[in-house]
Amino acid sequence: MGMEFIKQLPTPAQIREEFPMPDRLSALKRERDRQIADILTGRDDRFILIIGPCSADSEDPVCDYISRLAEVAGRVKDRILIIPRIYTNKPRTTGEGYKGIVHQPDPEGKPDFRKGLIAMRKMHIRAISESGLTAADEMLYPDNWGYVQDILSYVAIGARSVEDQQHRIVVSGFDCPAGMKNPTSGDLNVMLNSLIAAQNPHTFTYRGYEVRTAGNPLAHAILRGSTNKHGNNLPNYHYEDLALLSEKYAERDLVNPACIVDTNHSNSDKKFMEQIRIAKEVAHSRNHNPDIKKLVKGLMIESYIEPGNQKISDHMKYGLSITDPCLGWEESKRLILDLAELV
Repeated sequence: MGMEFIKQLPTPAQIREEFPMPDRLSALKRERDRQIADILTGRDDRFILIIGPCSADSEDPVCDYISRLAEVAGRVKDRILIIPRIYTNKPRTTGEGYKGIVHQPDPEGKPDFRKGLIAMRKMHIRAISESGLTAADEMLYPDNWGYVQDILSYVAIGARSVEDQQHRIVVSGFDCPAGMKNPTSGDLNVMLNSLIAAQNPHTFTYRGYEVRTAGNPLAHAILRGSTNKHGNNLPNYHYEDLALLSEKYAERDLVNPACIVDTNHSNSDKKFMEQIRIAKEVAHSRNHNPDIKKLVKGLMIESYIEPGNQKISDHMKYGLSITDPCLGWEESKRLILDLAELV
């Protein structure tokens, strides 16, 4: 019983020094960060599209996918700014099975976290180098932030993490936008309270230090649907849901009101092809109501090379999700081009 301290891991500074972000990519990231911030604050009227695999499980197919995405991103850049999903921390909710790329196995099959942290950085840096697109990741483990803080242009806080005070106050120190999802209950007040916490400064303990944050003015809402007490999924992307969120934002002292709609998860009931219809409905709602258009800054879509998903086995199919099902590449490409005409 109890907790056994096995070994000391390298610090974030040590890992960043061992596998640094090249200067030319850091400059590219700064420019991308500026553009994303301008959209979220209303200075740029383009639309954000956060799109990619549910889980970034393997470097080669993930980088292949993002290179394909880069070509389409260039075609729609005047209307849409694309942020690829490289979700390296995305496990199964129960903690069983796949736990994310940081859990790289050693020769005995046990986790080698040093190897995993390097694999995480290596994948992100390779993707930026090959595509010119800086990425989004989900910060399931706040302690991992230091290992990727110089790489990411966007961070999401999941539905099960958004009620956790550590996630909220650590986000207040992020120097990039952070999307806070509504909790699985669907309570919008919980999500908005998380934004109040994230946008304000805090002093707290973190990785053995006393730290002080300035607050994150780019913290914003993500609507991902909810689950009721019977386990049924309930969407919250409809016109009335978006109008309600706009009203609730107006009641609070929050800066830069913004929302990203997650088209999968409880919004689609994990029926991945429904993401196409949902994305277009959100675009229609924006065009119908100027307040909704001002609030809804983008979409989050789960997409990979092959449609659907698969179980982990000895015969894995290339570019097919091992967690939630995703749109395939051809459907995703058509959807991006269609959205560029709608937004």
